[in-house]
Amino acid sequence: MFERITLPDMPLVSPYCHAVRAGDFLFVTGQLAQDPQTGAIVRGSIEDQTRQVMDNLKRVLDHAGTSFNRVTMARIFLTDIRFIQTVNQIYASYFHSDELPSRTTIGITGLAGLGDIEIDLIVYCGD
Repeated sequence: MFERITLPDMPLVSPYCHAVRAGDFLFVTGQLAQDPQTGAIVRGSIEDQTRQVMDNLKRVLDHAGTSFNRVTMARIFLTDIRFIQTVNQIYASYFHSDELPSRTTIGITGLAGLGDIEIDLIVYCGD
């Protein structure tokens, strides 16, 4: 089974889909701090940006019929690694404390849309 998932109420700013289901796995495209209504990147604090990213990921997971407790791998991309403690607190609040996925955090020099954070996910959707 191979299915491309695109949310009708979240704008796409590049040629991609929001997620791809391949067999028992869902690969969620990296989400930026993009306002789902306007498509504009949320400006402001790393707290505001991180919450928006996590809310966008939740929207994709909900649309695909799954949730954060099925996430097996997350990758966080940060333009300033000094944000990590703040990001960790907000990120962890979206998971049950005993159901955290594996994770990689990568410091980078820039992101599309000029935001400060992007997160993508791999989700196991099997039984």
